[in-house]
Amino acid sequence: MRKKKNNIHFSATQLREFSTRTFTYFGVPYDEAVLAADVLAYSDEHGIDSHGIARLKTYFDLLRAKKINPRPELRMLRERASVATIDGDNGLGLVVGPKCMEIAIQKARLHGSGWVSVCNTNHYGAAGYYPVMALKDDIIGLSMTNTTKGVAPFNGAEKMLGTNPIAIAFPGLKEPPVVIDFASSAVAYGKVEIAGRMAEEMPLGWCIDKQGNPTTSPTDMMQGGALLPLGADKNGSGHKGYCLAAMVDMLSAVLSGANWGPFTVPFAIDSAPTERQVGKGIGHFFGAMDIDGFRDVNEFKSNIDDWIHTMRNTAPIPGTGGVLIPGDPEREAYTLRMKEGIPLHPEVVSSLKTIEEYTGIKFD
Repeated sequence: MRKKKNNIHFSATQLREFSTRTFTYFGVPYDEAVLAADVLAYSDEHGIDSHGIARLKTYFDLLRAKKINPRPELRMLRERASVATIDGDNGLGLVVGPKCMEIAIQKARLHGSGWVSVCNTNHYGAAGYYPVMALKDDIIGLSMTNTTKGVAPFNGAEKMLGTNPIAIAFPGLKEPPVVIDFASSAVAYGKVEIAGRMAEEMPLGWCIDKQGNPTTSPTDMMQGGALLPLGADKNGSGHKGYCLAAMVDMLSAVLSGANWGPFTVPFAIDSAPTERQVGKGIGHFFGAMDIDGFRDVNEFKSNIDDWIHTMRNTAPIPGTGGVLIPGDPEREAYTLRMKEGIPLHPEVVSSLKTIEEYTGIKFD
């Protein structure tokens, strides 16, 4: 552990071990606890601070309150050769998600593609973790999930949709993979939380207050306001992000039989589900496409390399470092954090200390 500015740095191994032990404390089987910790670690190690160990306290709260099943038994509700719907038995999304993505990958190996919808599950961490799982098999992976309501629909002034992220990854031959991972909202909710922790204002175009007016205050958003859809500007809402959020909601939740839109189960200990529930838990959607079913794998991957080189050779906007390839920032963060450690805000450290006090599991 070491301090740098306001943050305190910890080794990746230390955070993985603490997360694993926290999950096993509540009865999560060891192998599944390691898996759940790996999903969180992926975020911390790749600079996605909003979805890493900063979320462990919420998982802790929900497991302690018995609102998440530590030992789920996944159940196949419906299946055909390349498609399936699975009930996650109210398990950790960090466990249910990887298992269901693996089923999609297995189906792609057998049938050329695999598509799995999931209901009765919970928050699954960073969407980008899942398509990366498929890269080793030369399979294009796809992942999306609906989330707790926090986003206003186009021209709306109240929360009705989640941040509903989408992720997809393409393997290169000699180049690193192209990993696309983004929320359908202007930003992930975690970035608003980070701005609040840092006592910083947000850019206009991220959020509205409870009256529907644009705001730069994280507090305004958290006290009855809403995030705006992707594509919003300082004057208001974004219709393209709204349509993406709707697509994710329908594929993840309506298709699987999970709760959708404003009825989605909150990922928070202090927020009760809505009185009306239209499904079971939240929903995920996973896809896997075997490249070999479309064309020669190495030719495809070589063309991905060419695509990357072409984009990198674009004339840059003055004052920038040039064109980034999706996945570049995360790879740069990984290189730095493996050397310097994972930076955690003192509020996050305090939340982990709370876990330590309750469980007796040593944090630092």
